Amino acid sequence: MHEPDPPSLPTDPDVPAAPPPVDASPAAVPDESAPPGSPNPAPALLGIGAIVLAAAGALAWTAGWIGGGLTAQRMTDAIEAIGAPHPGFRRAHAKGVCVYGTFRANGAAVALSSARVFAQKETPVLGRFSIAGGDPHGADAKARVRSLALLLRTDDGQEWRTAMNSFPFFPVATPEGFHAQSLASAPDPKTGKPDPAKLAAFVAQYPEVKKFQAWAASAPWSNSWGNTEYNGVNAFVFTAADGSARYVRWSMRPQLPFAPLESAQRDQADADFLADDLNARLIAAPLAWDMVLTIAAPGDAVNDASQAWPDDRERVVAGTLELTRAEPQASGRCRDVNYDPLILPTGIAGSDDPILAARSAVYSQSFNRREREIAHGRAPEATGRGGAQ
Repeated sequence: MHEPDPPSLPTDPDVPAAPPPVDASPAAVPDESAPPGSPNPAPALLGIGAIVLAAAGALAWTAGWIGGGLTAQRMTDAIEAIGAPHPGFRRAHAKGVCVYGTFRANGAAVALSSARVFAQKETPVLGRFSIAGGDPHGADAKARVRSLALLLRTDDGQEWRTAMNSFPFFPVATPEGFHAQSLASAPDPKTGKPDPAKLAAFVAQYPEVKKFQAWAASAPWSNSWGNTEYNGVNAFVFTAADGSARYVRWSMRPQLPFAPLESAQRDQADADFLADDLNARLIAAPLAWDMVLTIAAPGDAVNDASQAWPDDRERVVAGTLELTRAEPQASGRCRDVNYDPLILPTGIAGSDDPILAARSAVYSQSFNRREREIAHGRAPEATGRGGAQ
């Protein structure tokens, strides 16, 4: 693949190997009374709550097996092989910042889902902006993909965690395809770069990736986390109080006008320009996104996130996300939260998209490795446990 930062399994591979009781700790949501930079009250590696295993085959994934010899362990090994090791950090999207704010529902989605988040007037949000890649010190301007993860916790104690990306669809449709992509992206020891022959073989085996390559080569890069649209990509099942069910995908559409990051700027931008820009914007005013729900029509691909739905599908604006504050992830409350997209409230369930179950399994494997690294003192110690992102 020729895009500058080919995505592996997207966003935050960090969940436990088996589903413990649901984490209902108040520390899982932001405490706006605490000043930025204050000690993190959350217990170590918060957010290891239950994985809501809604997708078919998820229990097998959580155990590590998919069949055909492919396991979460092997997939995580392949992701790690792409770059240098960074003990204590997330395996993907290692560089990021914590953000805090509120989701305000407008009531329009109540007819689609009984989830409390759509009826409750305001829901606190603990989020994380990040860039793709496993380097926690990577240059923001070199990362093609921007990401936003959110944890929303309603007054009935239920949680909705979502991991969204700036791309509109995945490059491939299956876990096997992502594994093959990771293997092809690993650097050749002789050159330090991916082997062109392996990349060509990957594209030949998974020709659908050419569509993603075309997007990566042609779509403009945003110059801010604040003006980027973020997509959930996978389809989920929304069930209303009357029992009716719909397949839905969601996006966060920025209210801030889009502005591109030009090619020349990518060579000159500071390594942390996205975080610097975010802080400056939030000092001036909150940043807002509209939550847009797209409803599938008969025949739409609901278990293949490599296929976009037509632009004319019905859309519902469910409310507005407002972010008011950012904090470094080393001390922020998002540091130890995993944003597993299968942690869902009543009224929202995973589809049978195999990627959803695969993400939970790989997040599990990565979380356990990260926890062991921290326990054995291998994580950076410059700011206490600050390196353990």
